[in-house]
Amino acid sequence: MSDVCPIIGVDHLEFFVGNAKQSAQFYSRCFGFQNTAYRGLETGERKTSSYVMEQGEIRFVLTSAMVGDHPINKSVMKHGDTIGVMAFQVPDVTAAYRYAISQGAVGAIPPTEQDDEHGTLRYAAVRSFGDVLVKFVERQAYSGPFAPGFVARASVPGPNAGLKRIDHIVGNVERGMMDRWVEFFQKAMGFELRMHFDEQTISTEYSALMSKVLQNGSKTIVNINEPADGLRKSQIEEFLDFHYGPGIQHIALETTDIVQAVVQLRQAGVEFLPIPKTYYENLEDWVREIDVPVEKLAELGILVDRDEDGYLLQLFTKPLGDRPTLFFEVIERHGCRGFGAGNFKSLFVALEREQALRGNL
Repeated sequence: MSDVCPIIGVDHLEFFVGNAKQSAQFYSRCFGFQNTAYRGLETGERKTSSYVMEQGEIRFVLTSAMVGDHPINKSVMKHGDTIGVMAFQVPDVTAAYRYAISQGAVGAIPPTEQDDEHGTLRYAAVRSFGDVLVKFVERQAYSGPFAPGFVARASVPGPNAGLKRIDHIVGNVERGMMDRWVEFFQKAMGFELRMHFDEQTISTEYSALMSKVLQNGSKTIVNINEPADGLRKSQIEEFLDFHYGPGIQHIALETTDIVQAVVQLRQAGVEFLPIPKTYYENLEDWVREIDVPVEKLAELGILVDRDEDGYLLQLFTKPLGDRPTLFFEVIERHGCRGFGAGNFKSLFVALEREQALRGNL
């Protein structure tokens, strides 16, 4: 797989939230993230407050605005808490930005340098679906705590959930727009189409959706979903209604011990999507040998799927906020590089039950 626009990996995801301080406590106590860097009033920043949260190779930045007419406040008013920036680390920001622009991307932040005693950080950004910015970050010449203007923090994290890295990022777009944004990631950043799921694959009695999976040479994975025709409102349409437009629907976080991770997360108060016990009745007949007893999977509500390369274990949190928008997936892979296609029907029936409870089906 060639990389016309080399991406080293996901540098960070920046959440635009109503209260960054409280959000930092939530991600620390419930998900086991550690606050490693901070920028705010105490560091001389007068307009925003940001907390860098890390676990394994995962880095989230939680940012809220302290000025009434700040764009982040406007974002939160429109979308609720949302992911506003999807940042990729690249070896050359200027080259990545120029290439993206040459392929039709719309610029948002031109190549910019920030310096302090720790070196130089370079970044730029282009616009993607909805209000999400794709940011290019070049940090090879920077050794400080996240970025200039931030100070190091050494907070005590909550109980370690064992989350290791971002497995994939999933965006929801309007009906008829999936192919446009797939082409955007292909042309502007060198991603290649890896899988395509149509409405026959992802459907229930009431609703359907379509999805395409993109991957680049560094195995950074972005999925794009759009709604398809159905008798009732799909989960994608519910997201678009409450998010007031396209955005990032969920982040899949990889672990090497999903049982321990889920036990820890549940004890910390994280709520997961309930899976009916009937899902597990004939599971052993088709998943064959796996390392976790089916009884334990049923107890914790963990889904399992298999392809020719192996199997995966996965489950999904309920929405992280009051709006039925952003949520997390926890995933453990054993060779399988798929996305739980065998679970789509069971998963989306479970999602529809939650939609019905909210009065949105």
